[in-house]
Amino acid sequence: MRMRFFLPAVAGLFLGVGVAAAGPVEQSLRPELRPFGADPQVSDHTSLRPSARPADLSTDPVVSTKNAAFQRWVDQYKARARSRGISASVVNQAFRGVRYNADVIAKDRNQAEFKKQIWDYLDNAVSSDRVEKGQRALRANRRTLDRIEQVYGVEKEVVTAVWGLETYYGEKRGTLDVIEAMATLAFDGRRGAFFEKQLFAALQILQSGDVAPRSMQGSWAGAMGHTQFIPTSYLAYAVDFTGDGKRDIWSNNPADALASTAAYLKRFGWKKGQPWGVEVRLPQGFTPTGDTRRMPSDWAARGVVAMSNGRAVPDYGAAAILLPAGTRGAAFMVFDNFNVIKRYNNADAYAIGVGHLADRIAGGPPIQAEWPRGYKPLNFDQRKELQTRLKRKGYGVEKIDGIVGPNTVAAIRAFQQSAGVEPDGYPSQAVLQLLRSR
Repeated sequence: MRMRFFLPAVAGLFLGVGVAAAGPVEQSLRPELRPFGADPQVSDHTSLRPSARPADLSTDPVVSTKNAAFQRWVDQYKARARSRGISASVVNQAFRGVRYNADVIAKDRNQAEFKKQIWDYLDNAVSSDRVEKGQRALRANRRTLDRIEQVYGVEKEVVTAVWGLETYYGEKRGTLDVIEAMATLAFDGRRGAFFEKQLFAALQILQSGDVAPRSMQGSWAGAMGHTQFIPTSYLAYAVDFTGDGKRDIWSNNPADALASTAAYLKRFGWKKGQPWGVEVRLPQGFTPTGDTRRMPSDWAARGVVAMSNGRAVPDYGAAAILLPAGTRGAAFMVFDNFNVIKRYNNADAYAIGVGHLADRIAGGPPIQAEWPRGYKPLNFDQRKELQTRLKRKGYGVEKIDGIVGPNTVAAIRAFQQSAGVEPDGYPSQAVLQLLRSR
């Protein structure tokens, strides 16, 4: 079962490796998929999450209560699946008892209602309960996790943290019939092509014999098992770590699922021994400038040092500075492994959550900086209005896209300075009201 909170693409600054999206994101991200029936190929753009555009999420639900049309669609789809190599017996078993599930459509439509700021998200993602339970889960599965780390070179704490965020260490794997959920979403049509491909991949999994049809359970969006692989990602990356001839991510034994997660992270370049990121202290007057990635020693020469000891961060590799809540919140020096975590779920908040939870499971301290919890953010339309008003006043906004990156933040700070208020760079309700009044 997917967790009951959704990921904010951090409303902050990301120096040196592109722009961090601004404001809460209504849904995790998944990529475009291969043509219907194609063999899975490793892609540089593959991730485990489905894509969703704001326009999609604002679409009013139209939920049919008539099952006859759905059954006609299923019959047509079954014929297509057989023509693409799925055996008649697999097709018939897979769709036996499958019905249109209106609850799945309701969940798909209502995601935009769930929004959290970075501090609220991390309060949940790295709660004391989740940390303690993660430490217990690591101890209980240490032999397996040690072997996974040896084989794939991904630290056991990181694999455990992904497990913890995805399904609360296997407790919330999802109980929906994946075939029914995927068929319902494919028939519904809002993202029909995407879910048709997921449905076909699910049939391929059934044909391989890895799982029985009614044992293939997961979330309403088709994310399956201990670490929530969607069907296409399962085909491309899941592994049989136990050696029993099946890639079983559904059973109570998490070994195959945890190893599959490590294999996935390794495939996209995980570097053992390199942190995802380090909380850092910025020098007084630090101004975001869009600098390129630097070695930590180079950042230290500019006054950016580890929060824990005030010293230069070791030279683990080139790093960027991530300010997920602006210059008054926590700051992180993030390395290549940060972006590898984002391959699993393309949201800065998720990567911080996994990385920080892994650090806490390993005995590390909480984030030390305070978050600007009184900050009242803007929604997507308000951010576009803010950009429009800034641009009209001659400030350096390049695009009116609702994404608050370094250029927009710099424009906000310049406007705030001209207005005689603190130049914190936040896309806040207060700034928008000030722009409207001038």
